[in-house]
Amino acid sequence: MLSFLLWLLAVVLVISGIVSLFRKQFLWGIVLIVVGLLVGPGGVSIFT
Repeated sequence: MLSFLLWLLAVVLVISGIVSLFRKQFLWGIVLIVVGLLVGPGGVSIFT
């Protein structure tokens, strides 16, 4: 269950980062994408 929640949070963060990039907020978009990749179960999870 925790794995699914982390995956869902990572997807939301990455999508928000991509939307921010399209809105020309490059720094915020990059930060959101990197945090999304760190939180996701496929990345280096900060919760485990």
